[in-house]
Amino acid sequence: MLLLGYLFCLPRNLFRNVPCSTVVYSAEGELLGARIAEDQQWRFPPCDTVPDRYAKAVIRFEDRHFWWHPGVNPVSLVRALVDNIRSGHVVSGGSTLTMQVIRISRGRERTLWQKLIEAVQATRLELRYSKRKILALYASYAPFGGNVVGLEAAAWRYFGRPAGELSWGEAATLAVLPNAPASMHPGKNRDALLEKRNRLLEHLYQHGEMDADSYEAALSEPLPEEPLPLPSLASHYVESCPKGEQTRTTLRYGMQKSVEAAVDRRSDELAREGVGDMAAVVMDNRTGEVVAYVGNASSGRERPGSQVDIAASARSTGSILKPFLFAAALQDGFILPQTLLPDIPVNMGGFAPQNFDRQFYGAVHASEALARSLNVPAVFLLRTYGVPRFHELLQRCGLTTLGQDASHYGLSLILGGGEGRLTEITAAYSALVRSYMGWEDGRSGRKSARNAPAWDRVALWYTFEALKEVNRPDELDWRLITSVRRAAWKTGTSYGFRDAWAVGMTPDYTIGVWAGNAEGQGVPGLTGARAAGPVMFDILNLLPESGRWFPEPGPDEGVWADVCPSSGHLAGPDCPETVSMLLPQACLESDPCPYHADGVFTLTPAMEWYYKPHHPEYTGAVKSTSTALMEFIYPSGGTTLYLPRQLDGSVQGAVFRLAHRKSDATVWWHLDQTYVGETRFIHELRLAPSVGKHSLTCVDADGNSVSVGFTVGEN
Repeated sequence: MLLLGYLFCLPRNLFRNVPCSTVVYSAEGELLGARIAEDQQWRFPPCDTVPDRYAKAVIRFEDRHFWWHPGVNPVSLVRALVDNIRSGHVVSGGSTLTMQVIRISRGRERTLWQKLIEAVQATRLELRYSKRKILALYASYAPFGGNVVGLEAAAWRYFGRPAGELSWGEAATLAVLPNAPASMHPGKNRDALLEKRNRLLEHLYQHGEMDADSYEAALSEPLPEEPLPLPSLASHYVESCPKGEQTRTTLRYGMQKSVEAAVDRRSDELAREGVGDMAAVVMDNRTGEVVAYVGNASSGRERPGSQVDIAASARSTGSILKPFLFAAALQDGFILPQTLLPDIPVNMGGFAPQNFDRQFYGAVHASEALARSLNVPAVFLLRTYGVPRFHELLQRCGLTTLGQDASHYGLSLILGGGEGRLTEITAAYSALVRSYMGWEDGRSGRKSARNAPAWDRVALWYTFEALKEVNRPDELDWRLITSVRRAAWKTGTSYGFRDAWAVGMTPDYTIGVWAGNAEGQGVPGLTGARAAGPVMFDILNLLPESGRWFPEPGPDEGVWADVCPSSGHLAGPDCPETVSMLLPQACLESDPCPYHADGVFTLTPAMEWYYKPHHPEYTGAVKSTSTALMEFIYPSGGTTLYLPRQLDGSVQGAVFRLAHRKSDATVWWHLDQTYVGETRFIHELRLAPSVGKHSLTCVDADGNSVSVGFTVGEN
């Protein structure tokens, strides 16, 4: 029975219920930050090894026979008993380091009976663990004054460095602190502490643990002052790490420090304009790992929302998702890289998109529309591609915030009708690069997300080429200045100037930046290009430069086809010129050029109306039996209109617009077969139809007519 009692007298885990601090390290092992334990103690998770200098110092000071005794040193106990009897009170405990580990774990009052229990359990602990493990337990849980517990926490709090980098003087200081932590620590009784430290240093020197130079240098070291603050990098990332645990992240210390400084600097500048918050994420494309993370800039600058981790928060996406639509539509053959997309006024079920500059350009090549981030062509493209299809694609790309049905977002999905997290959007862009570079096949050591899209390299190549043409905020041209870093990048601005986005890609890194206010208030003039773009390029210039760019796809990675340079479609029989282009396989199933008739490049009347002012070289075909002469600009077929009311309650009506190829044509207008007016040169007419369905018909002098059906909704 005694043997069984002895075998089971020691708990399996001595410190099972002791809470630890949250401690977070960089990929290189540098301390990024920590959070105090639940019991308000700075207690780092237990260490496995003890630095050599501290081990020698604490053994020399506390337990010189540590390596040889079985947990209890009878000689020390007898000597302590004699000393205590002579002095009339406790002046020496005689406890070994092993016994101290037991005492710390039990937290009981120090009495003769408790010391006897400690002695028995100490011998049992020696049978369970090695000497080095016992020493590590002592170093992990010994008190170091105030609310500092454990060697690693003490090293950081008193000296601002890890325990492995302590000098002899620092190691000796920490070796003597647990001897009387409540009555003597660097904040008080400094003379007594200094005397104890120097006496220990002398013993270490006399016993050959250090040379004379090290001894003299250690004696000259000052004692630490008040406890130091712990490092505070990636503070929002630290908050997201497992509580009470030690975490080794993928963040790179030097990169994190420089990126954080760059983001803080830009954010402080924008704060003067009412833009309080900024976030940034940098990913290594080869591994798919986050290497720098700024959840919110300048956390020390007091403001509402400063503690919000914006990088992980759902925000309106603006135009930042357009490259995914372009790449997908190209990959699936809905467009070719230079396909002309309409850029004319349109109202789709009450949704009337506008370009940022409030202009229309009639028709724009798809790659140019992407580079210029034009909204109207993107909406036309999404209507062709299909909202449900695009919604599913974005979910497969890793956007978890689009939880509603596709119909909930509608066509506004491409203009910020949905929300996204900077972390997920940056990761989705990075996945494009990994797919293009062939790093998703396991060579990067990172598997693709389940159900992630399989991207066509040719489609991605044209996407990167279009994004490379986006105007930079610094107005530098990478073609003319060889030192300028190239990037394929995209911006986004949400409705009401609430969210500014910028994401940039190189073969090596993807950088995502968000700027705005965490509480959601908009700021006039807040745009992705102006607020987020500059810091994105600041970060780009901080990153290591490999000098490489995306290699062109090989000729066997797509199909070669003749393309009409005017329309961007596959060349038709009436196209006078063609160019040969490498295209995704699905593009061969797309429609041939619809704009060449009778050998002349001719747009639809509505497209032509807005195209001409920007393209004076355009002639079109005024006389043609194969092209329409008239087309409604507004409204489009099936549109539901809501007519605005004046302050007095009267209905002002809406302006209906028509395009006619003949500049001097006269047009007669009929609403529901009732004549309502006549126009010439400029075909605009203000009408106020009643609530319900209507038909509008226009007829010119030659008898040509065009009709459109629409509905007026009730306000």
